[in-house]
Amino acid sequence: MTSQTPVDKRETVDSSIADHTDQYFNKTKRVIGKFGDKTVTYAVFMRRPVIFCPRLMLDWLEGIAKMRGHSFQIEPCFEEGDWVGAGEPLVYITGSFHDLVDLETLYLQKLGSACVAAYNAYAMCSHMPETYFLAMDARHCAGSEMAELMAYAASVGSRAVVRELGALGFIGNANNATAHYFGNEFGLGTMPHALIGYAGSTVRAAEMFHESFPDNPLTVLVDYYGKEITDALATCHRFPEMAAEGRVSVRIDTHGGRFIEGLDPATSYAVLERHMPRGIRQYRSEQELKWLVGTGVSAAAIYLMREKLDEAGFDKVKIVASSGFSPEKCRTMGNMKAPIDVIGTGSFLPEIWPETYATADIISYDGVPGVKVGREFLLRKEKP
Repeated sequence: MTSQTPVDKRETVDSSIADHTDQYFNKTKRVIGKFGDKTVTYAVFMRRPVIFCPRLMLDWLEGIAKMRGHSFQIEPCFEEGDWVGAGEPLVYITGSFHDLVDLETLYLQKLGSACVAAYNAYAMCSHMPETYFLAMDARHCAGSEMAELMAYAASVGSRAVVRELGALGFIGNANNATAHYFGNEFGLGTMPHALIGYAGSTVRAAEMFHESFPDNPLTVLVDYYGKEITDALATCHRFPEMAAEGRVSVRIDTHGGRFIEGLDPATSYAVLERHMPRGIRQYRSEQELKWLVGTGVSAAAIYLMREKLDEAGFDKVKIVASSGFSPEKCRTMGNMKAPIDVIGTGSFLPEIWPETYATADIISYDGVPGVKVGREFLLRKEKP
C-alpha cells in the first residue's frame, strides 16, 4: 500500500470539502475560476452574546491554507475566552476568493456552537463559584467532532470564569479523547447506574469498584434503589477510613418523577426553612420552585443529604449532583447556596440551536469595502 503524495492528499481533502460544503459555494468557485479571482475579506459574527472560542476553527483554516499552498490573513478580533456582544465581528479572514469560498460552511460549523457552549459553561460556574464542575456531555453530542467542540468550549468558558471571578470551574470531562483540554490525561468518572444493577446493591457496587481501582477516590451513585440517604450512609459505614479522608463522594442523580428518600412537598419546604428561609420566601417561577422543593435533584434534596451525612459523622464526604444542571438551574442553586461539591453536567450544550449559527459576510473585494445592505455594521471601523 503506497502513501499519498501531497498532491493526492490535497485532491482527497478538496473532494471531501466539495462533498460537505453548500453546493452554491462549489458553483461560485467554478464561476470565479472562469472569470478571475479577487482578494476578499470575510467578517464572521453571531447574533447573540458569546464567549469567543476560535481555536478549532482557526487551526482548521490554517491547515487548509498550508495544504493549498496559499496564505490566509486571519485576524481574530478578540482573545480566546473574551466576551463578545451580539453582532460584533469575531474574526476577519482575508485571502483568495477562489480558495476561501468553499470553506465557509465548514469553518462556521467549528465556531458557533462552541462559542455558545462556552458562554453557558461560564454562566454556570459564575452562579456556583465554590462548586467544581465535570463536563459529562459526550453522550449527548452528535458524534466525536461535536464532542471535541463541546469539551473545548467548556474548558474555555471555565478558564475565563476562573480568571475573572476566581470560580473553581470545570476540572475535567468524561472521556480520554478530550481530557487534554482540562489539563488531564484521562477522563473522570466512576460508575453508571448499570453497575449498581449488576452488583445487586449500592454497597456491593462500591466494593467492586474499590477492589478494581483501590487507589481511586470513590464516588457512588445512591439513587438506583430510591434509598438515597440509606445507601449513602451504608456506603460511608462500609468505607469509614476513606470517608474520613474525604475520598468518598455520593452522587445524587434522582430523576424528576419522584422525591429522594425522606422528602415530600411539606418536608422539602421544612428543610429549606431550616437552611435558607429568606431564599424560599422570594418570588419563584414554577420551574424554580421545582428545583428548590420539587422532585428530582432539588436544593432541599442536597441540604437533606448534607444534614444526614453530617449527623452521622461523615462531614468530609462530598456531594456530587447531576440531572439537568443548566445555567438556570445553577443560578437557582447558587442563590440558595446549595452545598454541592461537584456538579456533573452536559447541560452547557446549546439548548436553542438557531442561537449557535455563525455567519460570514464578505466586506471587501480587492480592498474596496462592500457588503450587502443591512450588514454595514460589519465594515471595519476607521481608526481615529
